[in-house]
Amino acid sequence: MPHMEKNEHMVVDTPRRRFLMRGLRYGAGLAALWGLGWSLSDWVGPSGRDGSGEAHTGPFDWSVPTAPKAAAVVTGTNRAACWAAGIAALGGMKAFVAPGDRVFVKVNAAFASPPSLGATSHPELVEAVVRLCLDAGAAEVVVSDNPINNPVSCFRLTGIADAVRRSGGRVWIPEARRFRPVTLPGGRYLQQWPSWTDPFLRADKVINLAPVKHHHRAGASMICKNWYGLLGGPRNLFHQHVHDVIGELAALFRPTLAVLDGVTAMVTNGPTGGSLADLKDSRTLIVSPDPVAADALGAHILNADPEKLPYLALAEKAGAGTLRVDRITVHRLNA
Repeated sequence: MPHMEKNEHMVVDTPRRRFLMRGLRYGAGLAALWGLGWSLSDWVGPSGRDGSGEAHTGPFDWSVPTAPKAAAVVTGTNRAACWAAGIAALGGMKAFVAPGDRVFVKVNAAFASPPSLGATSHPELVEAVVRLCLDAGAAEVVVSDNPINNPVSCFRLTGIADAVRRSGGRVWIPEARRFRPVTLPGGRYLQQWPSWTDPFLRADKVINLAPVKHHHRAGASMICKNWYGLLGGPRNLFHQHVHDVIGELAALFRPTLAVLDGVTAMVTNGPTGGSLADLKDSRTLIVSPDPVAADALGAHILNADPEKLPYLALAEKAGAGTLRVDRITVHRLNA
């Protein structure tokens, strides 16, 4: 894996200019979509299909066969303490990360906003997760996302970049030239879709670390929705079929662990928020090897019925996890 140098942080400008110029060929309608700013760091083509580079076919599965059918729901305000208690209840980090493993932590760094606004993964939790991976013997821990806003600004203003450096991990800023087509066999939407593949293709284990947020289209943005941040292309076009796409993402990517942060939840005006009035002190952190169960438990933080979030039923049908949490062991703890 290439060493991150400061000058690599400037990779977004020239490729983006080339992409925008090419995008104009496909008409004013597509250009208007780019103007919304939803795809600032995205790849090429009106269909989202790009012929360059090696294509990769999923599903991509980093789950641990011996992982318990369980979830830990931890009550507390200290994220690091909640995380430590939750992973201990599931058998400890060494049950999931082996010595020498390369670990990819998929955070939500979508927006260039401070952690106090709850729109992104909290740096305190990111730092704690990276540290525990390294303590378990991981050879390296890479943290990445393909943000909506400028990637360098997002990782800096969210506090994630500093947190990762403190913990001994490495932030990997997405590079447009390194996106590759990804396909979900049998999928309707994820066919040859350009994606930020480098971090997960090099990983032995993958941890999905997401905040609990209201989402104006999907109803909720949690673990399964967090995979959206691996997509390039005009991914805003998927918003019209958001539940189907999230269901396909859950089928495509099977994490080692899901870490869902509801210590402070964005209960209105998501996924962007922008005001402390959008937040609620929920004091809940959920850890599970089952991403669907994690989202089902997290839905209650938003006062949402998980049965009424269509993407969860689609994810369960695809074999991505369990919507019925009464079928797994739920450890309820205080930290």
